[in-house]
Amino acid sequence: MFAAVSSATLVGVEARPVTVEVDTGPGMQTFQLVGLPEGAVREARVRVRAAFDNAQLTWPSGRLSLNLAPADIRKDGTLFDLPIALAVLWATRQLSGRAIGRLREYVVAGELSLEGELRPIRGALSLALCAREQGMRGVILPLGNAEEAALVPELEVIGCETLLDAWRFVRGEDGCPEPWARDAAGAAGAADDWPFDLSEVRGQPFARRALEIAAAGGHNLLMVGAPGSGKTMLARRLVSVLPLMTFEESLETTRVHSVCGLTRPGAGVTRLRPFRAPHHTISEVGMVGGGAGIPRPGEVSLAHNGVLFLDELPEFRRTVLEVLRQPLEDGVVNVVRSQASITYPAAVTLVASMNPCPCGHLGDVRTSCRCTLHDVQRYRGRISGPILDRIDLHVEVPSVPYDQLRGDSGGETSAVVRARVQEARDRQAQRLAPWRLGSNARMGARELQATCELDGAAHRLLERAVSQLGMSARAWSRVIKVGRTIADLAGEERIRACHVAEAIQLRTLDRRLDNLPSSAERSVC
Repeated sequence: MFAAVSSATLVGVEARPVTVEVDTGPGMQTFQLVGLPEGAVREARVRVRAAFDNAQLTWPSGRLSLNLAPADIRKDGTLFDLPIALAVLWATRQLSGRAIGRLREYVVAGELSLEGELRPIRGALSLALCAREQGMRGVILPLGNAEEAALVPELEVIGCETLLDAWRFVRGEDGCPEPWARDAAGAAGAADDWPFDLSEVRGQPFARRALEIAAAGGHNLLMVGAPGSGKTMLARRLVSVLPLMTFEESLETTRVHSVCGLTRPGAGVTRLRPFRAPHHTISEVGMVGGGAGIPRPGEVSLAHNGVLFLDELPEFRRTVLEVLRQPLEDGVVNVVRSQASITYPAAVTLVASMNPCPCGHLGDVRTSCRCTLHDVQRYRGRISGPILDRIDLHVEVPSVPYDQLRGDSGGETSAVVRARVQEARDRQAQRLAPWRLGSNARMGARELQATCELDGAAHRLLERAVSQLGMSARAWSRVIKVGRTIADLAGEERIRACHVAEAIQLRTLDRRLDNLPSSAERSVC
C-alpha cells in the first residue's frame, strides 16, 4: 500500500517541502531508502524499526520502499524519523481513513530514540514557517520544539513526547496531545538581562561616546588602544545600549540559531541581541558559512541583528577579513556551491579592536614603544583599505589613569544611553520608512542624497577633510552617515559642521602614518 506524509528539509536557514513516500508489498523483508539521503537520514531505518518494536507497533513483514521527494535535493538531519514512522503506519493500514485525512493536514518532523521517544530537532521555526507557506493546518513536532514553532501565528502546533503520542493524536484518541498555546508576550526586548552594563566602564568618555553613536546608527566600530585599556570591556557592553529587538527581529535571529542547533529546548524566541566573538584562528567558512554538503550559517549570520566582535583584528587571516566585505556592505551572505545557492542574513554591527602597534604601546604615556615606523606600517597593513573603509568609526582607547579606575561610578548606565539611542533610531525609522531601512548605516547613495542635507559650513569642512586625509568615496559617504546619526542624537534635522567635525574625528586611522612621531620621539613619552 502507498502512503505519503508531508515533511521538510533545511536548506540554509529556510525549510523546503519534502514528501515522505512509502510503499509496501510482498516479498523478502527489505527497507530501501532513496531520495539523496545523507548519513543521518539513512540511519533512520535503525531508529524507526527499534521504536516500532519498543512501542509494540507492527512492522511490515515484506518489502518496504521509501522515497524522499523531490529526489534532487539532499536531505540531512534526523527530522525524518517521525514522518517515516507515521508513513509506515499508514502504509500498513494501522491508521484509518479518518486518521489519514487528519495526517494530510500537518507537516511532520522529529527524531526518534530507540525507545520511541521524540527528541528535539534543529530548525523547528523554519519548518513551521514552511508549513504556513504551504497552507497546512499545523505541524507535529517533538515537545521540546513546540514553544519555538508556536511563535508562528495562524498555525496549530502539536508537541509530542513519544511516537505513540503522535499516533494517538492522528487517530484522535482521548488523552492525545493538545495544540500548543501561542504566547508572544515578552518575545522582544529584555536588554536589562544582559550581564554587562556601561556604568561599569571607568573613564573612556570618547570611546563611550563612539559606542553610543555606533548603537544609534548601526555603525561599525574599530577601537585602537594599548593592552588592558578596556576595548573588550566596551565591546561587550554595546549590546546593552542597542535598541530592544522587535518581534520580527527576534524571529529572524531565532531562525538562524535554531538551524544551527543553538536554541535550548523550550526556550522559545531569542530575546537578547546576539553577541558573537570568534577566535582569530577561525576559517573563512566558519566566518561566513558554507561547508561540505548543505552549507551552514557562519559567525556573521549567527550575529544577525546583534554584534560581531573581532578582538585583535590584525591577527585574523587576511582572507577571513576579506570575505566580510560583501556581508558588511549588503547585510547578507551569498554562498554558492555546486549543489545549492543560499542566502544567509547578516545585518550585524561589527566591533573590532586592535593595538596601535605590534608591542601595543604606541602613544602610551606610561610605557615606551619599541616599534619602528616600518613595524607599525606592516602591522596596520594586515588590514586592507577596503575593510577599513567599511568601518565607520575608528577611535583611540587610551590607558585609564588610576584615579579614574578607583572611582565609585563609571558614568551613565546602559538604560540611560539606550533611551537616547532608541529616540535616534525612531527618528531614522520614520525618515527612512519609504526605503524600509531601520538605521543610517544601511543607507545607500539614493537615501543619502534624499535625507542627508549638509549646511554650507559642513560642506566646506568635509571638502578639506577629503583632500587632506585622502578619503575614498566610501569613506566620504560614511562620514556623512555618521554625521547624520550625530545630528539624530542631537534632535536636529540638518547636518551641521559640528556634526561633521565629530564624525571626522571618529576616523583615527584615516590619519597618515608618516605624521606619526619617530621612535626616538616616542621613547621620550
